[in-house]
Amino acid sequence: MKRRINYKYLVVVFTLITSSCKLDQINPNSATDKDALTTRDGIIALSIGLRQFYSTTGLSNTLLMPSVTSREVKGIATFTSTTELETGGTSLPTANANVLAYWSAMQREMGMCESVIKSAPAISTLEPGLLSGIMAQAYLFKATSLAELAMAFEQVNLNSDANAPVTFVPRAQAFTEAIRLLDLAIGTLNATPSSTSFISLVSGTDFDLKNTLYAYQARISLIAGNYQKAIDNANLVDPNKTSKFTYTTLSPNPLYTIFGITKSYRPRDNFGLPAGLYEAGDQRYNFYFTTPNAVYNADPITTLAGFSSSQTTAIPVYLPDEIKLIKAEAILRLGGSLNDALTLINAVRTQTSGDPFGVNAGLPAYSGAVTTDALLLEVYKQRCAELYLSGLKWEDTRRFNRPAPPANTTERNRIFYPYPDQERINNPNTPNDPAI
Repeated sequence: MKRRINYKYLVVVFTLITSSCKLDQINPNSATDKDALTTRDGIIALSIGLRQFYSTTGLSNTLLMPSVTSREVKGIATFTSTTELETGGTSLPTANANVLAYWSAMQREMGMCESVIKSAPAISTLEPGLLSGIMAQAYLFKATSLAELAMAFEQVNLNSDANAPVTFVPRAQAFTEAIRLLDLAIGTLNATPSSTSFISLVSGTDFDLKNTLYAYQARISLIAGNYQKAIDNANLVDPNKTSKFTYTTLSPNPLYTIFGITKSYRPRDNFGLPAGLYEAGDQRYNFYFTTPNAVYNADPITTLAGFSSSQTTAIPVYLPDEIKLIKAEAILRLGGSLNDALTLINAVRTQTSGDPFGVNAGLPAYSGAVTTDALLLEVYKQRCAELYLSGLKWEDTRRFNRPAPPANTTERNRIFYPYPDQERINNPNTPNDPAI
């Protein structure tokens, strides 16, 4: 889509991204940082930039790193950072470059969102529907960044401040703040729906902001243990709508870059699931994987397909069947109807066609015990296949109380990441590292 944005502001957005969102660097050949945060074109450019940064640099970290840690993906390169992440446990040091990249990307995303949230309301030339969309999107991506940090670290910061050391809170508090931000975003759009100018100038037609907000509110509420809120928001997601991150050759799909070009990582076969959890005949196997297969250091590996097939392949912001599995899990954890949960599980298991992204399981209906514990295990198994390489499995292993290191590393090789050295050097508030 054509976006009528003065390109001088995109230079400023790049500066904001590469400088960890410090707003004191001035390029004499472009607009100033002040212009970017006080003009209509500048704030639009920053709004485009924060979503683009998340969909490329952000996802390259949040989809890959946790998937290595949760044993969905195997690091096969001999780079120190890759081998440390692959080994995990006490072999993952505070100096690991991958952990730093994950931490830094989410901090940068938060900083850009905070700049928009602080500055956009003061720009009088932003019409109400455009402003509401810009604010709601900034709330969304700040909430998402907080949740991603909280899924990887025991404690995180709620705000990014380039001028002072951040303070840390327990991750449960970060999830609470993410939920608050998502409520703000939803309330903003309910009060003033986003306009066609927001779609044409900022989001594009493939990114559905309202349904993404409901889906992410359901996702994060489930993780936080707010099960009724998860169900309520899941019920608001329109099953006939999709939301996608789109890419170009200049801003390529990060999965294609990681698995198709750099090739430092390969998918573990059978979704990385141990014997007894992978179900033969699952059609999602042929969606996510292709040949060739191999064995690397005694581990069967395969080749990624799915959402990584080209530089311009879109990546779903969420999958429709995630919403069904969120509702099934929340019902079970609330002690609700086993039959209702089973119906939702079977809607995922038995789907042979019709998924807008082509992720169809094609399995027979569930035939195991109809108990809360058995159905929760089935939800976990379906999430592992349906949401492969989404970055969610590591958090799922905690919520479903799966085997944990150091005694067992079949489904995860760390419980939380250590804090990066760079953060500890610059910030005396950095907590002690987790043991593993």
